Amino acid sequence: MNISVQNNEQKNNAEILIVGLTRHPENTKGWDGFAERFEGKLQDWVKNELSFDKKNIITYPALAGDIPRIMFIGMDDRKKMNEDDVRAAFGLAGKELVKKKIKNAAIYLDSFQNEDITAEDAAYLAAEGIGMGMYSFADYKTSSNEVEVELETLSLLTEENAEDIEAAARIGQVFGESVNEARTLVNMPGNILTATALADYAQELGEQYGFEIDILDKAQMEELGMGAILAVNQGSVEEPRLIVMKYKATESFEDPLALVGKGITFDTGGYSLKPKDGIVGMKGDMGGAAAVLGAMKIIGELKPDKNVIAVIASTDNMVSGNAFKPDDVITSLSGKTIEILNTDAEGRLVLADSVTYAKQMGATRIIDVATLTGGVIVALGMDKTGALTNDEAFFEEFLEASNETGEFVWRLPLTENDKKRLRKSDVADLNNSPGRDGHMIFGGGFVGEFVEDTPWIHLDIAGTSFTSAAHDFGPKGGTGAMVRTLAMMVESLADGK
Repeated sequence: MNISVQNNEQKNNAEILIVGLTRHPENTKGWDGFAERFEGKLQDWVKNELSFDKKNIITYPALAGDIPRIMFIGMDDRKKMNEDDVRAAFGLAGKELVKKKIKNAAIYLDSFQNEDITAEDAAYLAAEGIGMGMYSFADYKTSSNEVEVELETLSLLTEENAEDIEAAARIGQVFGESVNEARTLVNMPGNILTATALADYAQELGEQYGFEIDILDKAQMEELGMGAILAVNQGSVEEPRLIVMKYKATESFEDPLALVGKGITFDTGGYSLKPKDGIVGMKGDMGGAAAVLGAMKIIGELKPDKNVIAVIASTDNMVSGNAFKPDDVITSLSGKTIEILNTDAEGRLVLADSVTYAKQMGATRIIDVATLTGGVIVALGMDKTGALTNDEAFFEEFLEASNETGEFVWRLPLTENDKKRLRKSDVADLNNSPGRDGHMIFGGGFVGEFVEDTPWIHLDIAGTSFTSAAHDFGPKGGTGAMVRTLAMMVESLADGK
């Protein structure tokens, strides 16, 4: 999608113009000139037919001017309009553009601004929201009569500085495209997106952006003693992979932030087998890995002044004569021993070795992200990401980033009593499943035992990484949860140095 900035007087070849409709639209900058496109009828339409209600969309003929159709999107009260409202409106606009098979669209940018939302903000939100809204997964059906039409050009109509507006829109476009790539990874079936295929994708991403990349195979993991990852992989015919990427903002590579993702490409639960209804959809158990890879794409495009390590442990969790079992005792990369009480609590095992490896690589702060527990859904629902942390200041910075992106994050407590229960075992240093109560806390808290004193944030996206219904930003399926917030956090740390 090519994005350009034009003033309101320039001739435009767009097929449709997107307009935010707020109460008292006459206060919108340039409204009188815009109204001329309707040969005097706009005032009556606004008064009698058009709706100001949020997310209400209606398309009318322009009657005059060079753009034949206008898509009005209700935005309610301009003074109360916030960035989440604008982003959602553009997400819906993107979906509508796909339905109408539009190749060239324009936006009346001034109609999405107020005292808090600048033209640059609106441009960023437009490119991000429309990009996400247009997403669809290229499935594996063998035939279709649908003619595929993609949005080729997006014109932003404004009198503001074109260079600044275009730069902001470009950033929004990168964020939207990166979310969509993460969605596609989550939507791919486990027989196609194996650990090796995920590593190949990461390899291509690393080469594209000049990251240092190292892919560890099973033999290398055995040599290093990554007993937790290897235990999860025991039942599989597919080899595991540890994906490591370095984005070097400085030659000395000081003070790197680690982004650690769970990459379970399919999770049967192992011998703690999932029920038939619960096992469907487990191709998406690598949503954390997808989030990290999506964030790394943004980092590669925007090149923030912050060193970053990405670590992703990838395998499937299968049942076979070789699979690990409840009552097994394994030894992790850190040297800590683990009593296995639940083979379906495998994500925390691969994260344990991953965060240990990130620390060995010099990470001074760690954020791990994983589709870890059903417990987070019970606690918070499907639309909220659960979090744990051992560092208040670090978490406050992260919350600011999540507020910027509109991705809701809620912190749960991790107490000394929780830690005692994780350490309760007659035969090992830790157990991997203290109980059903506080499930999300125990899952993340287990990872915290390997992070130790390193500043750390754990994100459980089991609810937010996948949706069973269409939403403002696209169809059902993978959501690309936390891609934007992880990247925004890196940008924030770069600005704060």
